[in-house]
Amino acid sequence: MTRSSGSTAASLRCDSCGQLPEPGKARLTLANVAVMLPIELAVHAVVVQTHLSYPVKVLLLALTATALVIWVAEPSVMRFLRSWLHAPALRQRQRLDTATDLWRARVLVDDSPGSLERISHQLARRGVNILSLHIHPGAQASVDEFVLAVPAGVDEQDLVRAFSTGGCLSARVWPSTALALADGQTKALSLACRVAQDPLELRYAVAELLVAEPVMSPSPAVRSFVEGSEFLKIPSPAGEPMVFSRIGEPFTAAESARAHRLSELAAVATHPTGHAP
Repeated sequence: MTRSSGSTAASLRCDSCGQLPEPGKARLTLANVAVMLPIELAVHAVVVQTHLSYPVKVLLLALTATALVIWVAEPSVMRFLRSWLHAPALRQRQRLDTATDLWRARVLVDDSPGSLERISHQLARRGVNILSLHIHPGAQASVDEFVLAVPAGVDEQDLVRAFSTGGCLSARVWPSTALALADGQTKALSLACRVAQDPLELRYAVAELLVAEPVMSPSPAVRSFVEGSEFLKIPSPAGEPMVFSRIGEPFTAAESARAHRLSELAAVATHPTGHAP
């Protein structure tokens, strides 16, 4: 729902029922007193000067004051003092409306100088902040993974448009949480959730977990894991094994075990019954 920044009522109405929130009792009492007191003093000044009997004066004052309060004071309070009455709710709404959302993005980028700078420029134009970036180089193009802090008003289509304008060959974006910025066990659990939701994420999840590079055309000579090797091979649900490399930093047995567990999770997610096709 699009809210009008120039209208207190439009800014505060509930999206479901269309009602305004109840103002605080203290503010509502002060506002009513401020409006009613001058009215009642004026009515008293007029009625007291008449030559009516005392009981009639009391009745006339009561009826007149009640009518003026109902038909004049309360509508005036709600109309003219609305911004003050709902000031706390307005401040809370403003904090919510200006809060940033976290998004993940995976884009295919042509491996050429200045490509990342062009993407960053398009995101900056929309007020988007890059919180983290993970690059998976390929032969002709790289797969770049972003975690983005996105201001209110920028949606999925805006992000895709920014990446396309920045020169990306393709782009996928989806909402994320602070888990995307976590490390260690929390990061591993987050990657496991991604693989369970989409087994095609296996290659990128393992690469991110081990800070390794996928080998797109692995040599058949690459064997299964050997301690101290700079190459790691794991099975995949598609049938073809996946190979990862990390030159200068050999894989450990623990890292091999983590990668194989993700592979098993992808297989279970692909074939929930436990039977391969």
